Amino acid sequence: MNDLPPDLPRLRTLETWLALTLDQVRAAITAAEQREAERQRGIERRPPAPDWLLEFSLGGRHPLAVHAGGCHMAGKRPHGVTRETALQALADGVTACTHCRPDSELGYLDG
Repeated sequence: MNDLPPDLPRLRTLETWLALTLDQVRAAITAAEQREAERQRGIERRPPAPDWLLEFSLGGRHPLAVHAGGCHMAGKRPHGVTRETALQALADGVTACTHCRPDSELGYLDG
């Protein structure tokens, strides 16, 4: 079991190498802990998801659909909006998503 060298110079060399390696491992642990702490702070400071989304066209000029906040069908260009803005968009003829049914959640009855 004893794989250590028997002479003092090689033992001292091994001790030095182990001390340097241990310092490197501790530095890597410290860096990883800092990254994790930063990631956690980012999660804690993230603003809450909006309750309503308005999906826009490619140029961002025309609203395409109204979605509930967590809808996975919201596409690549959704913008968080207020309840009033979502209701106004539906009243203006913007399509309600058929998956999340924001019109039902908003209590909007098509006139």
